[in-house]
Amino acid sequence: MDAPLWTETYAPTLEQLPQDDAREYLERAVDEPINLILQGPPGSGKTAAVKALAAAAHEDPDNDLVIINVADFFGRTKTEIKNDPRFASFLTGRSSMSKRDMINHVLKESASYAPVSGTYKTVLLDNAEDVREDFQQALRRIMEQYHRTTQFVITTRQPTKLIPPIRSRCFPVSMRAPTSEETVAVLEHIVENEGVDYDENGLEFVAGYANGNLRRAILAAQTTAETEGEITMSTAYETIGTVGYDEEIESMLDDAEAGEFTDARSTLDDLLVDEGLDGSEVLEELLRVARKRYQGKDLARIHRQVADIEFEMTEGASDRVHISHLLAELGRDA
Repeated sequence: MDAPLWTETYAPTLEQLPQDDAREYLERAVDEPINLILQGPPGSGKTAAVKALAAAAHEDPDNDLVIINVADFFGRTKTEIKNDPRFASFLTGRSSMSKRDMINHVLKESASYAPVSGTYKTVLLDNAEDVREDFQQALRRIMEQYHRTTQFVITTRQPTKLIPPIRSRCFPVSMRAPTSEETVAVLEHIVENEGVDYDENGLEFVAGYANGNLRRAILAAQTTAETEGEITMSTAYETIGTVGYDEEIESMLDDAEAGEFTDARSTLDDLLVDEGLDGSEVLEELLRVARKRYQGKDLARIHRQVADIEFEMTEGASDRVHISHLLAELGRDA
């Protein structure tokens, strides 16, 4: 999409968060900054809620909210981390560091610098279920050292993968998947502000397609509106089949099968980090494209490999690492 994403344009304020319990806990955290764990399924609004919290709590949220997605670190090489413009200033002259020390150093530096405004800043560690236990121990020590000036907020869809010392230092806030009615209400607010023609059946179709993932619903509605000029049952039905990441997945598979692993993994990073998909969503998109791309034994092989990767992801470690393994397998004979 060339136009601004509706997910950013219509990001909610703290008062607009639809889940009463979560909103109440976050409003308390504005006046009494405490460490938080936001737990819930993909697309339930965890990251948007933290951004809303920071906007309410800080005079300069652009500088006093530090967002670190786990995929920015874990599963990436030392060179990729060092060359990331967000972390380069922390790592100048430190190329001899081990990857472990490099990650710990960036986490510590992010937590240690003084807030630009007010008395504290907020550090968001996104998708924290992928953080290895040894790094969680290091994070625990950083949380203890800088607790007076830094509020830590951790988002995860699997809180049981966090070590007890971290869970004990954070207040848990549950974020449930929005109901179909709540999703329709959000979509209705957006399309009316955008001046897009719609009918109720069209919005309900989009909400059903998203299946509780609000981010997916908003992107699907925007794609339908930009493609068809309106959102009705028929236009949504025609467009939903194209909502997805076919071009990116095709490119990733082409590179993997050609043995261009670095390019394939770069596209994977775009999907995980820039597009905000989780590993399960990437695999779902991959299988959808695979059913059009392969036949017979090749398709069966992809299904077996994806099933293995899905099982491995439940065992822990980074989604990026597991899906990278799948890409490497595809290029084995290149």
